[in-house]
Amino acid sequence: MLRKTYGPGTAALLAAVLGAGAAGCSADGGGDDRAADPKAGTAPVPAAAPGKYRTLLEPCGAVDSAALKDLLPGLASLAPEQQRQAFQGTPAVTYNTDRRAACSWKGQAPDASHQLRVEFERVVSYDPAVSDEDRAQEVFAKKQASTSVPVQLEPAEPEDQEEPAGEEPGGSPSASPGTGATAGVGTQAGRTPDGSEASGEPGRPGGSATGPSASASGEGLEPRVLTSLGDAAFIDDVLDTTRPTAQRRDVSVVFRTSNVIVTIVYAEQPAPAAEVPDSKELQEKTQSVARRLAELFDE
Repeated sequence: MLRKTYGPGTAALLAAVLGAGAAGCSADGGGDDRAADPKAGTAPVPAAAPGKYRTLLEPCGAVDSAALKDLLPGLASLAPEQQRQAFQGTPAVTYNTDRRAACSWKGQAPDASHQLRVEFERVVSYDPAVSDEDRAQEVFAKKQASTSVPVQLEPAEPEDQEEPAGEEPGGSPSASPGTGATAGVGTQAGRTPDGSEASGEPGRPGGSATGPSASASGEGLEPRVLTSLGDAAFIDDVLDTTRPTAQRRDVSVVFRTSNVIVTIVYAEQPAPAAEVPDSKELQEKTQSVARRLAELFDE
């Protein structure tokens, strides 16, 4: 019986193949030849916390009849059935009432007409790195910047704290980028909400000498930030002098509670011979509605 013989070249090739197989089956687990994942062992970045609110209140049922009677005195003269319908309000048409909902009421009296509008907006962030609440604050800041509410500067640091780098003892901070007081929400220090230079009197964005203007009557009634309502709030007061017969005043309160923004607008337009609507009364009534709505969201 003949045996097959192998030449030197064949034997060398066979030895190389067998040697590679032995190396791949070593006891140290080197058989897995995949490249090491550079992200291996890195903890995943946690998603931002969701907002506190997942649904909204029903706005047409959020203002009770006692408050509506006070806000809309013209309803008292209506027939019972008309009163009932008027108290129900008119809901706004929205496609998702869990994201946005609004309701409005009207009342016509001999001396003036009144309107009330309540709007709820639930803000959702689609960026996993930004929470719903942070996104809601951005939306709130844009609303404030579009009004005549003046810039609110952050409080200065206490004097007894250690002086930061770049500031000499007893002196003023050195002029360097990123230092100094910063402005309130959505604004820069020393500038009005619309980006123009700040002046002695707050002006509306794109300030104009004509058209609707903020003209609250009396000191302390000017458009301003409110500090005791929700997580952030402001009140605006606009007197529309463009109407040919009577001047209409719109007072609005906007506040944020977590990821929900609430807007209340209360307007009065007097009869042609009547006086200009009073800021103080309208502001007090609008803030009263706002405080009640804030309580409802906290329940």
